[in-house]
Amino acid sequence: MRENRGMRFYLDHAATTPLRPEARDAWLAATEVIGNASSTHGAGQDARRLLEESRERIAAVLDADPIEVVLTSGGTESINTAIHGLWASRPQGTNAIVLPDGEHHASMDTVASLANEGAEVRAVPLSATGSIHPDSFAAALPGAALATALIANNEVGTINDSAALASAAARARVPLHLDAVAALGHLPVSFRGLRADAAAGVGLVAMSIAGHKIGAPVGVGALVVARTAKLSALLHGGAQQRGLRAGTQDIAGAAALAVALECAEAEREVESVRLAALRDRLVDGIRSSVPAARLLGDPTERLPHNAHVLFPGAVGESLLFMLDVAGIAASTGSACQAGVAEPSHVVMAMGGSEQDARSVLRFTLGRTSTAQDVDAVLGAIADAYARASGARTGSRS
Repeated sequence: MRENRGMRFYLDHAATTPLRPEARDAWLAATEVIGNASSTHGAGQDARRLLEESRERIAAVLDADPIEVVLTSGGTESINTAIHGLWASRPQGTNAIVLPDGEHHASMDTVASLANEGAEVRAVPLSATGSIHPDSFAAALPGAALATALIANNEVGTINDSAALASAAARARVPLHLDAVAALGHLPVSFRGLRADAAAGVGLVAMSIAGHKIGAPVGVGALVVARTAKLSALLHGGAQQRGLRAGTQDIAGAAALAVALECAEAEREVESVRLAALRDRLVDGIRSSVPAARLLGDPTERLPHNAHVLFPGAVGESLLFMLDVAGIAASTGSACQAGVAEPSHVVMAMGGSEQDARSVLRFTLGRTSTAQDVDAVLGAIADAYARASGARTGSRS
């Protein structure tokens, strides 16, 4: 395999996607605004006006009320705020947290920390295609303090029936947090539309997003929190944002997030069709070059930009290295904790072996993806697979 030190082919948009020029321009323009949005003088009120206008635009895309939008530093903070906040505000005597298998580590690790404080974790199994079955989810809910679930799985791309999950939580009188980070920009995301019981503070009460997945700057995100939700703050030190997230608010980040959301929503339907066609061409080409390769996740109910592929007998990390040498950026789809690659917990939750979980690659496309990116993968994958398979067996190629 010849090393490519020139052209780079980026197929890791689910990890982060390039900054949109429109979002960059909005961010730069907002940095010229002088003043703290909490100040009462004229400069502060000018800053406040831009902040609240941005919040209104964010809310409009997410189909929520502006007061429900709590600005954060990204998906991880949003998820932590939701889960910790719901746990701290739980009714006395309720100690169970409903956590489906295969969730993002931001949710899994947060719940694990609460298990050390006495939380009972109720797992919900995934199907062989990576979906959360609504009946299994509903069966785990009675008497729980809270529940959390992905709208779409960030690794294998399977789309869950979020409306059914929200309805089940409302019927069980359990507050629900939905992680919309992977779904944002690829699926219609309506907070109001998913609320099954808006008045009672149960069902869907919180939803997390991250800006850098849709072309906003890294370090910008939001947690949508229903007006009726009982949620304790994770950060203290001020009464900003309904007291749910203390600290000076990031006006420039809010402006950039608003623009990125509007751009992503405006192009979503057309881009979904384009990316799905590119993804299908990629998957078909991989199968032709590597007949043993297998697409994981739901074959139809999946994010349009996601191709999560099992390469039997290969080492995912070796495959990743071989493709990187060829100028191709992808992902193993597994967590990397303290620099040590782990087998994909999602693949194992779907019934795969540990070896399977170490033999996967995730290719994710985005608005800058072209047929040239797909061609680069198809031109390199057969040789990369042969070498990575040899790495597993200890042979040389």
